[in-house]
Amino acid sequence: MTLSRLCLLGLLALAATAASAQSIWKWRDRDGHVMVSDRPPGPDVPDKDILQRPNAAHLPTASGDTAQPVAAATSAGTDKDLEARKNKLAQSQAAAKEAKANADKERLSAEKAQNCQRARNQLQMLQSGARIARANDKGEREFLDDKARADEIGRAQQQISASCE
Repeated sequence: MTLSRLCLLGLLALAATAASAQSIWKWRDRDGHVMVSDRPPGPDVPDKDILQRPNAAHLPTASGDTAQPVAAATSAGTDKDLEARKNKLAQSQAAAKEAKANADKERLSAEKAQNCQRARNQLQMLQSGARIARANDKGEREFLDDKARADEIGRAQQQISASCE
């Protein structure tokens, strides 16, 4: 091998190790220990405790120095996406809650309308003068007398005033 090929191989090996070193995360944990990994720290680690991010290329700041890493900029984009997803989830949960509340209101309204109609039908039947029978405590059939009919009419009118507003 010639010297130029050896130099080229050496440069390639150096570039490969430099590229792999740039995918390292370094941060300080809660106890102050420096942690090193090829994976990012958990969400409980604040940005101020992250010492090194992958992609050592830096973006220039307003003062001209290169203190902000590219990974931080892409992380901000990811944070915006995450916030957007959280907002969308919260909106869909609120919409589902509202839809459930509306369905409950409609169901209660329908039940109230049915109770109102039953009470009106009962009152109409009681006021018609037809003979009405019901089962007593022994299971025997007995017909309503005038006093019992008046009591039932009173109950039906109370149900109408409670259900039919």
